[in-house]
Amino acid sequence: MTTSRRALLQAAAIAAAAPSLAPTPVQAQAWPTRPVSVIMPLQAGSASDIAVRILAEKMGETLGNRMVVENITGAAGLVGAERAARAAPDGYTLAALNNSILTILPNVQRRRLGFDPFADFLPIGGIATIPTFLGVHKDVPVQNVQELIALAKARNGEMTYASGGAGSPQHLATEMFMSMAGVKMVDVPYRGASAAAADLAAGHVQVMFIAHSLAIPFLDSGMVRLIGFAGPERNPLLPAIPTVAEQGVAGFDYSSWIALFAPKETPAPILARLRADCAAATADPALQERLARSGLAAWPRDPAAVVAVMREDDTRWKAVVQAADIRI
Repeated sequence: MTTSRRALLQAAAIAAAAPSLAPTPVQAQAWPTRPVSVIMPLQAGSASDIAVRILAEKMGETLGNRMVVENITGAAGLVGAERAARAAPDGYTLAALNNSILTILPNVQRRRLGFDPFADFLPIGGIATIPTFLGVHKDVPVQNVQELIALAKARNGEMTYASGGAGSPQHLATEMFMSMAGVKMVDVPYRGASAAAADLAAGHVQVMFIAHSLAIPFLDSGMVRLIGFAGPERNPLLPAIPTVAEQGVAGFDYSSWIALFAPKETPAPILARLRADCAAATADPALQERLARSGLAAWPRDPAAVVAVMREDDTRWKAVVQAADIRI
């Protein structure tokens, strides 16, 4: 055997014995070997933040490693979403994104987004819906939506509403409400919905589309009064409160939800594990009870259902934005 022939055979033997660098089922089963980060693009204490922290705690138990929620805020959630879209697809960085970030802001932003909601993220599963109500400070002399509309018209644009900043869910819901109801109010932006809710209760602003989870601390004291539900049907937790649409603003629907996503190209075995654990967590009665106590409702939706809702919302909001000429 020639020297060159012997060298080739030795090289082939070494290559055959070398471990493969491609992920194997065994390697996938070993994941995660360190904590998993979940990017939450909104402020700590917001309704979305509360929901994902409850889920992260439960999924951390089944994964065998912690899920750490990381609040990366800015531009109504776009900063954190863009960071998540650029993250390494290794299963160690996920994102909890709501419908405002995925289907509303892309339709109202003047600047080009740094991510594609449908192409850059892989859905893991639904987390929760975020019941949202139209609330007023206790000293605002209205008991229902029609009375608020009449007062806003009488005050000719002088009434104030609280929001978590330009492009926040509160801002967008109120813009849609004002367009459909034919009224004008002044936006008072805050650095997050929690601060906005606190100032509504303190009487520094008069009106706010407020998540139930943020309103709960102010309801028993009567500091905040809820006069309408923002969804298409009455909320089962507070069924006595009629929808905004029922009260004369036909077609009004600001439904809010949040889901868990992974960056595109996340390995299939890891994605399958995440999807199974997320589904099990959101179906757990104890987790559902924790969400309910926080003013939230579990939303156990599989990936296909999440994408279907995203597409429906995107289509609906395109029409709403065009009709109301909402731009930020």
